[in-house]
Amino acid sequence: MTKRKFGLALSMVLAAGTILGACGAAEEETPEGTTGDTTGGETEESKFSVAMVTDIGGVDDKSFNQSAWEGIEKFGEDNGLEKGDGGYDYLQSKSDADYNTNLNKLVRRDFDLVFGIGFLMEDAVNTIASQQTDAQLAIIDAVVDQPNVASVLFKEQEGSYLAGVAAALMTKSKKIGFVGGMEIPVIERFEAGFLAGVAAVDPSIVVDVQYTGAFDKAELGKTTANRMYSSGVDIIFHAAGGTGNGVFSEAKELKTKDPDAYVWVIGVDSDQYEEGKVGDTNITLTSMLKRVDIAVQNLSNLAMEGNFPGGETTVYGLVEEGVGLADSRGAIPEDVLAQIDEYAKKIVDGEVVVPETVE
Repeated sequence: MTKRKFGLALSMVLAAGTILGACGAAEEETPEGTTGDTTGGETEESKFSVAMVTDIGGVDDKSFNQSAWEGIEKFGEDNGLEKGDGGYDYLQSKSDADYNTNLNKLVRRDFDLVFGIGFLMEDAVNTIASQQTDAQLAIIDAVVDQPNVASVLFKEQEGSYLAGVAAALMTKSKKIGFVGGMEIPVIERFEAGFLAGVAAVDPSIVVDVQYTGAFDKAELGKTTANRMYSSGVDIIFHAAGGTGNGVFSEAKELKTKDPDAYVWVIGVDSDQYEEGKVGDTNITLTSMLKRVDIAVQNLSNLAMEGNFPGGETTVYGLVEEGVGLADSRGAIPEDVLAQIDEYAKKIVDGEVVVPETVE
């Protein structure tokens, strides 16, 4: 069987940036007794340091924050850096009250680039950027109009559209669920794309949409999923960070009680296949990938090379291979995968423009 992965790598431009970044991190040792500025033109380069502040989901949310941290770890490894000051690091936010403090701490620890991860950190990044004008900051999922801030957005609606297509083609009950975290623009793009994808296949399918109001409450995800599965929903797509772990827990419990139960979860941001393991089977249908890890690496390399895109916004969609679906590992039949490919091609070719809002 041919395995498919939708959007598992960004373009060759990003790959080239990574290669150049790795080359740029090489250091030349300065002979003892000489200065870095020698007549031979060889100077000792200081290593580039990068750090991030998580939102309340935490660095191990198996989703958004974790993907960003994996990107920073990879950047550190590629460039011979160590975790800690002068290398790469993170600070975890327990509440939104920690955002400003954590960002300020990392700037004062002299990290060359500091990321704020998530839409919820927009105000904090804006505030610190205004106060620390010499700092280089970046934000994921929001736009901060400051000359020392690089903003990164994703077309979540495009990847979610494909998730909707997959769910609509695979449902047996004609009832599908969407579990969102907080009702903010980025999650609404997930919802809008998902609903549009389902409707493109079969507008008669019922989609139960529920928001839990949190990204770090697995218990809320579990109770919400319980109500959905009990009502006849057989596939749930979650865009709820750590709250979505509860959706997986509920589906796995149902599968454990009844191995023949037809229940599925579509993961988000990272490939959440491992979260769906139930003995010898798996309840992860696929995952809507959002390559925050690659975007973080790419931006870090640009900054290290002296090309920090301050004041600019970079957007990754299906064309840039920044969003897509993970390998279903056989959960989705080949003929259905072929149909999903056709829908993806229509987006790439401009035949389908996926809405960003439900309205």
